[in-house]
Amino acid sequence: MDRIYAPWRSEYFGSCIEGCVFCHIANNPQDDEKNRVIYRDDFVFGVMNLYPYTPGHFMLLPLSHCDSPEKLPLEVWLHLHTLSHKAMSVLYEYGAQGVNMGINIKKAGGAGIPEHLHIHFVPRYVGDTNFITSIADTRTYGMDFDSIYQKIKALSKKHLNPAGQA
Repeated sequence: MDRIYAPWRSEYFGSCIEGCVFCHIANNPQDDEKNRVIYRDDFVFGVMNLYPYTPGHFMLLPLSHCDSPEKLPLEVWLHLHTLSHKAMSVLYEYGAQGVNMGINIKKAGGAGIPEHLHIHFVPRYVGDTNFITSIADTRTYGMDFDSIYQKIKALSKKHLNPAGQA
C-alpha cells in the first residue's frame, strides 16, 4: 500500500492522555466541545469519530469503562440501544442514504480501541466508494470536519435527547 502523510493526526499519535481515551472524554464534560462530543446523559455519550470512514461518522459509548456488552448493566445496554435506534434519524436527516452500524468487541473482534465498548454509526451514500478508494486504498473528504460536527451535534440534540430537553 502507498503511504499518504496526514500530519493533522500527529496530535493523536503524540497524545499525552494516559489510560483509555474514551474514559478521558467521558470524565471531562467541560471539554465536550474540544472532544467533539455530540451527546451526553447519565449513562452514555456520543462523540464524532476523529478519523471517519465517511463524513458524519460518530460513535455512542457507555460512560463506564467496559470492553464487552455482557459486562454492562442491562439498563445501560438497553439505553445504549434505544439511542442507537434514534441515531438513524440523526444520520438520515443529515443526508445519509444508508447507514453502517456496528460494534467490534475486543481486539480479536477488530476493535481499534478494544478496552472501551463503542458503537459506530457510519453514514453511507450511493457512490461513496469511488475509484481512489478502489485503486489507491485512500479516502478523500470534501467537507470541513468542524461544520459536520456542528450539524451532527444539532441533529443529536433534536433526535437523541428525551422529549422536552434541549
